[in-house]
Amino acid sequence: MRTKARPYMKPTQARFSQICLLIPVTIFASVVAAFATPTASELIRWDQRARDVTITRDDWGIAHVVGKTDADAVFGMIYAQAEDDFNRVENNYLLSMGRLAEAEGESAIWQDLRMKMFIDPDQLKKDYTASPAWLRSLMDAWADGLNFYLAKHPEVKPRVITHFEPWMALSFTEGSIGGDIETINLARLRDFYGGGTSAAVAEEVLDDFLKEPTGSNGIAISPAITTDHHALLLINPHTSFYFRSELQVTSGEGLNAYGASTWGQFFIYQGFNEHCGWMHTSSAVDAIDEFRETITKKGDGYFYKHGSEQLPVEVSTIRVPYRTPSGTMSEKVFAVYRTKHGPVIRKDENGNWISVSLMQKPIDALTQSYIRTKAKNYKEFRESFELHSDSSNNTIYADADGNIAYFHGNYIPRRDPKFDWTKPVDGSDPATDYKGLLSVDETPKLFNPSSGWLYNSNDSPWQSSGPSSPKQSGFPKYVDSGTESARGHHVQRVLRDRKDFTLAGLRQAAYDSYLVWFEKPVSALVKAYDDLPSTDPARAKLADQVDVLRKWDIRWSVDSVPTSLAVYWGEDLQRRLGQNARAAGIPADEYFATKATGDQLLTSLTAASDRLTSDFGTWKTPWGKINCFQRITDDIVHPFTDSGPCQPVGFTSGNWGSIASFGTIHYKGSKRMYGTSGNSFVAVVEFGPRIRAIAVTAGGESGDPASKHFNDEAQRYATGDLREVYFYPAQLKGHTEKEYKPGS
Repeated sequence: MRTKARPYMKPTQARFSQICLLIPVTIFASVVAAFATPTASELIRWDQRARDVTITRDDWGIAHVVGKTDADAVFGMIYAQAEDDFNRVENNYLLSMGRLAEAEGESAIWQDLRMKMFIDPDQLKKDYTASPAWLRSLMDAWADGLNFYLAKHPEVKPRVITHFEPWMALSFTEGSIGGDIETINLARLRDFYGGGTSAAVAEEVLDDFLKEPTGSNGIAISPAITTDHHALLLINPHTSFYFRSELQVTSGEGLNAYGASTWGQFFIYQGFNEHCGWMHTSSAVDAIDEFRETITKKGDGYFYKHGSEQLPVEVSTIRVPYRTPSGTMSEKVFAVYRTKHGPVIRKDENGNWISVSLMQKPIDALTQSYIRTKAKNYKEFRESFELHSDSSNNTIYADADGNIAYFHGNYIPRRDPKFDWTKPVDGSDPATDYKGLLSVDETPKLFNPSSGWLYNSNDSPWQSSGPSSPKQSGFPKYVDSGTESARGHHVQRVLRDRKDFTLAGLRQAAYDSYLVWFEKPVSALVKAYDDLPSTDPARAKLADQVDVLRKWDIRWSVDSVPTSLAVYWGEDLQRRLGQNARAAGIPADEYFATKATGDQLLTSLTAASDRLTSDFGTWKTPWGKINCFQRITDDIVHPFTDSGPCQPVGFTSGNWGSIASFGTIHYKGSKRMYGTSGNSFVAVVEFGPRIRAIAVTAGGESGDPASKHFNDEAQRYATGDLREVYFYPAQLKGHTEKEYKPGS
């Protein structure tokens, strides 16, 4: 089960007593930050490698890396990433290896503990040794590229990692913004292993109502419904901003991939080569399960029941170093408990220990992530799925042969369908044991559907291709636990019954401005107003507001006053009635349109109008005055200010059905709303005899505020004005900023 989707359950008051020692360690910040001095042999090896690599920066600062071999290309690729934003490269490995507290202090201890339950350096070193030679060569080149960068840039001060080891690449093998491990609730983990509060858990759930939906959009269009008879692909990940680098990596061994690479990884995560393209969206596949353990204490140890057996609970020691406010290092030591199902992560409301099972296949996962970037056709791309190591993604595919395809989550344990796998199952019952994995053919998939199109917007696959969609009845319930989102409804509208798609037409569809979520609630609001008695004071107070919404075409734009009013109204409804909608199991827009009273709808409209007037002087404030893109630093947690520059953005949160997603926050009392997530890298690709592609990256490629490429794409991003992708060397002529060797 995906634990983040489960409702909050009150923890028991009885707490498990565990070992948690606070041990001072006499390691000082200056020692931690010291650089590892390269050996003479390392410098010779790095210089030799660099001579076989060329990096060309185009006029958007995007790196086009060419290497003699794949390993050379990886060396140059990661070097270029480090040039653009070493801080984000290092930060991703602090997260993936459970070392964030070494940089950020005690607040990150529980996050690190969670990672260390699954990421064991000693085991990863063994996995590195056991990896095939070709994969080891890539990991070696990856570490060399980062260490060469640090050697050539002594002014760059890593927070923690001063020397990268090849095995570290196995700690971060899949480019999603939130891996499986991160679905484990930190507050409940803290409750079990010491120091949590139930209030923290409750607050986490309540805040969920207005969070931007995570995930992405992927659309593939068959040649049958395109004007030029070429397959088309929309690549539209929705992540926190600046999460990935845009670049091209090419080698003399058949690698030639362009797209988005998560900082610090040596493969193109979402992108295309000259033959095919791939787009991953967060899946609702049930690939993570919790097991309710029956625990017995015997002497100094614990045992758990499995059938007629009593098996010993394994106990391991995990040390979590952390930086103190004074700059010295200390550590906490935890005794962590495991059963055959996995580590124990919490107690349920009855005091039962709950363990979790999730995929741990680092070699296969890194292999699958890389080899698909070199696929030449559908057959080769599909073969990569036989590794069954992509646990959290659905994949949208298109190719130059005119094929389009959909692949569902690729790691699905075979389970007894009589159990409800969305909840913890009885770990003592052998019937809950996994029975291998579902084959690719046993999971939902599509290949050249007769509808001519397919998509995924983090919805279930049962609507992914209109009447050509897979049928839910043909699969176990645990294959997918998702629903249909407002974005999904909207995507179906823009794809259905079209026969004339072009590259520009698919881009237009990706930025279609209709806000499908408001369709029914606004109609209900207007009716509620019209039903008011003539003497009701609300008729006069809300007359202009209702008139604006009555005439609204339900479309966003920077000049739109009704968009501002509707968004503030919808947010107020969510705060007041969102819990009721969730409890009823009804989509919020439908609940507000059919279950909310007229008085509730109008009360929220009054509140929205009053808030807009208070913040901006009038409720008649255009959306672009409120909804802003702002990039003023490269901080991982970006600061915002109403006194700073603001790029108006028309598209909205995906909560309202905007296909182009712009998730915003009010930052520390700010009046404007600032984007922090949603559309990040966007590309539209046409697969013909030659690749044609257009793309945009949020802000710009560089993480250096002093660089002209820090914010040079902001206006294009905000308006959906995608630029030409320079995929072929001939396209770089006249668009080249510089060409160089790493380290030169």
